[in-house]
Amino acid sequence: MNVLIVGGTGTLGRQLVRTAINEGYNVKCLVRNLRRATFLKDWGAELVFGDLSILKTIPPSLKGIDIVIDAATVRPTDDYSAEKVDLVAKTALIEAAKLAKVKKFIFFSVLNAEDNSSVPLIDLKLKIEEKLEKSGLNYQVFRCSGFFQGLINQYALPILEEQKIWLSSPSPSIAYIDTQDAAKKVISGLTQQPSCKIEPLIGKKFWTSEEIITLCERLSGKSASISYIPGFFFFFLRNFFRFFEFSWNIADRLQFSEVQTKSNKQSLDSTNWEFEPLSLELYLQEYFGKILKKLKETEYQQASSGISF
Repeated sequence: MNVLIVGGTGTLGRQLVRTAINEGYNVKCLVRNLRRATFLKDWGAELVFGDLSILKTIPPSLKGIDIVIDAATVRPTDDYSAEKVDLVAKTALIEAAKLAKVKKFIFFSVLNAEDNSSVPLIDLKLKIEEKLEKSGLNYQVFRCSGFFQGLINQYALPILEEQKIWLSSPSPSIAYIDTQDAAKKVISGLTQQPSCKIEPLIGKKFWTSEEIITLCERLSGKSASISYIPGFFFFFLRNFFRFFEFSWNIADRLQFSEVQTKSNKQSLDSTNWEFEPLSLELYLQEYFGKILKKLKETEYQQASSGISF
């Protein structure tokens, strides 16, 4: 079976590519930078040039495709608006999938999206969900909350490097998940008919920023330096960046952060796991174990060679 993955170089996308290939699927990746995506080709994926901001590049990539997995989204640093990619381009992708008569379309949205429709990025996700519902396609939407991998740069590294951690006030409660588990869950259900068209793809426990920091402090043996950013400051920054078209994506991300701080009451629904997903405790324990081991080895080598600082 032939699978097209859009956004294959992203945090979740690359795990979807690897897992699908391991499960025996023929994987094609729509990428705009072939050089940056060579690692996907090394894994066994076929690369095809395509840019969601250039609509005419979308239809050719769907030739012979049975399943489309859309894991792409605009980046804050992109030079075009979120609406151009997350609405216009995604709509074109859905229409092309209909013409290509794909058997299934997978889309990723945000947990509790309907409660945060005032956020531009989330509103775009909701609009695509609506278009899928009206498309006549066999589709499935996974609503995500957050991924373990993003916590390394956000919390783990700043603690190890004794840098300040900036938190919003109040802190949101998020059910993080490992991208490998998320990919395994999605790929395992490609040939199955879902019981629900829209379902959460989240971890088994909700974590606040403070709880994650406490866990990182215990595992690293170091103390964190924390500063809180009041909500009105996010509001000020968002409105400032809205003055400049080139920074609209940044403004949208800031508003996303602002609304997340107001959403401590998450969905009570949980993901139906056919396997036991990795816990955040074990994920961070493995990460800090590897880092601390490497630091000790480096210190030992420096001591043995007589290097001092």
